[in-house]
This record gives sequence, C-alpha cells and structure tokens, in this order.
Amino acid sequence: MHKLWASTYKEFLLLTRDFGGIAILFVMPLILIITITLIQDSTFKSVTDIQIPILVVDNDQGNVSEIILKGLNESGSFQVITETDENTARDLVFKGKYQLAIVIPKDLSVSLSEKVSQNVDGIIAKFGLEETSETMEVPEIESKQVTLYFDPATQLTFKSSVKNGIDKMISKIETQSIYKAFQEQISDDPNDVIFETDTFITFKEVLPTDNDKEMIPNSVQHNVPAWTLFAIFFIIVPLSINIVKEKSQGTFVRLRTNPVSYATVLGGKTLVYLIVCLIQFILMLLVGIFLFPAIGLPTLDISGRIPLLFVVATFAGLAAIGLGLLLGTIAKTQEQSAPFGATFVVILAALGGVWVPVFVMPKIMQTLSHISPMNWGLNAFYDVFLRNGSFLDILPEISLLLLFFLATTIIAIIYNEKKNAV
Repeated sequence: MHKLWASTYKEFLLLTRDFGGIAILFVMPLILIITITLIQDSTFKSVTDIQIPILVVDNDQGNVSEIILKGLNESGSFQVITETDENTARDLVFKGKYQLAIVIPKDLSVSLSEKVSQNVDGIIAKFGLEETSETMEVPEIESKQVTLYFDPATQLTFKSSVKNGIDKMISKIETQSIYKAFQEQISDDPNDVIFETDTFITFKEVLPTDNDKEMIPNSVQHNVPAWTLFAIFFIIVPLSINIVKEKSQGTFVRLRTNPVSYATVLGGKTLVYLIVCLIQFILMLLVGIFLFPAIGLPTLDISGRIPLLFVVATFAGLAAIGLGLLLGTIAKTQEQSAPFGATFVVILAALGGVWVPVFVMPKIMQTLSHISPMNWGLNAFYDVFLRNGSFLDILPEISLLLLFFLATTIIAIIYNEKKNAV
C-alpha cells in the first residue's frame, strides 16, 4: 500500500504541474458541453417553442388557401409572411433568406369544388338517385399543384416533415369537401349534419413516469451524459503522453531498479485519473443544474439518481483509464500517442452514438457500435436519466466497462513485461 500511495502521489504532482493538461481535462469539456447543448437545444423543443419564418404566395384567395394559412399559423411552427410575387419569393428562398416558400395556385378553391361536385354527381347518378343525360359531356378539370421552394441548404428531414404536413392538410380539405358535397346533394337542410368530419383515429404518446411525473427527454439529458463520456475518454491523451514522457525521460528505468511492479505504477495512475474523471463528472452535473437554467436551457434533473450516476461514471472512467494505460505502454513517442489517442476517441464517440444516434446509422455501423465502450457507458447513463433504470438495468453495461478496463490493463502489463524481458 505504501508503494501504491507513493506512485499515486507522484502522479498527482505530475498532473498538477501540467496547467495545459488540466485545462484540457476540465475547461475544454465544459466549453464543449455548453456550446453543443445550446446548438442542439432547439431540436429537442416542442414545435410550439420554435417559429420558422416562411413565405406564402396566395394566388387562390379562396376558402382552401384560407384553411391552409390557418393551419400553418395554428401549428406554431411557422411565422407566415405573405408575399405577392412568386419569382420574388423563389429568389429570396434560393438566396438563403428564408427556408421555405409555399405558392398556392390560382383558382384552387374553385377547381377543387368543381372536381368534388363532379365526382359526387357521377356517383349519385350511378346509384340512380339523380337523372342525368347519358350524352352530356363531362368537362375535364385540370389538376392543381401547390409549389414548394426550399433553401438548397435545408435538411432533408425538414423537407419531408413540411411535405407530409401540407399533404395531410390538403387531404383533410379534400375529404371535408367531399363530405360537404354529398351532404348538399342528399339533404336540403344545410344544418342537418349527415357526415361527421372530426378525426376518428388519434394518437397518444405515453411517456415513462417517475413519481407520477412524466419524464420528457430534453437536450440537457441527452448532451450531459454524452459529452461527459467524451470528456472522460479524452483523458487517454494526457495519460498516454504522461507514460510515454516517463519512458523517454528515463523515469521507468529508475523505477525498475526499485522493487516496484509495473502493476503498482499503473495502479497509482488509475487512482489519480479516476479522481479526475469523477471531478469532470461533478463539474458537468453542476453545469447542468446551475448554469444551464441561467442561460435559458432546461435544468438537469438528477433527483434520486446520484448514486447510480456515480456508479456509471466510475466504471466509464476505469474503461477510459485502461485504454490510456494500454496506449501509453505501446506507444514509443508522444507523436504517436497524442494524435492516435485523440483520433481514436473521436472514432469511439462516433461509433458509440455521441455524435449521431445509433438508430439512424446504417446496419453495419449499428453492429459496430456495440464494440464501443462509449456506447456501453452512454446506454447506462440513458438507463438512469431517461428510462428510470435500477442497478440491475445498468449491470450489463458496467460489467462490460469493467471487463474492458481489466483486459486493457492486463494486456499493458503483459506487453511491458515481454518488452523488458527482451
């Protein structure tokens, strides 16, 4: 224990004398999590919290365009700006001034009413409810198109959601027009309701609850665990550089002359950097609890979850430390360990779902994500934050993290012994 304490104290002195390393470990992750959360917060807000300005060219000036405009305004997602000229609206969108322009064609309401009436008359005539002349020629009514102009930089998801929303709105208008036309043909009383046009099938989202309170995911609950893991695993860079520096300066040669095993040396580094990981985690929690509400972001709710969160952070820290120990043991120069460590962390983060959710990845990438320790840690954090999980729920993930730490540490010890035995 005395040797382990001496090794731990040595690591503490080395770390505290490296102000640049301390800044990378503590300051940069805080800046990163604040920046990313502010950027991504809008994607987690409800549609009523965000209004995107769009242009609408109403060439119809009828009841259909009135219903479309009313639907766009009531959705709460758009700030409708009326434009009179289609070419002007198109140029403004293509120049990036607006993301969307909707052009409603001329005589849309009249044409729709005529087409519906024509179809209803034909159906009623086939049932023999109305006398018609077989020789009477039915005029052809030209179909109408609602034109959409999108900013070329607009994401496909936004385009799809807008198209689906407008298509649903138009379909509802057509259905109600058909019901209305049938009612006019069948009944002479305009107040006599024959067809109910209210939506029969609706959707209800059921969210998990905690103490009868719905657990609604927000940007903070997603970003704090994700970027905390990124910060924790980024310690492999200073840790591996530290080991390589000791080898190049001859510190390891001096340690080998003393009765100190390599496992003891690694144990001292593990204790120091595990404390660093937990401090990083605490800072992230404090930012989510106190700073985010002050800058208009949701408050991080950790009530009743603190013990499990620290368990996940501890095992994630061990996995990161094991990877750093292995990299520092294998690398021969700082030029090898630093770039490789930083790049490898980014790859693990991408595979683990920190950058992009795993479920939107291609199948092969979803399969590869299961080998990323960041994915194990992220799932464990999500079990606690979003799924109200218990210790048994996170046991598989923390077991994998522990096995990863043991495997990488043992490989580092064996590699060091074989290299020194040569």
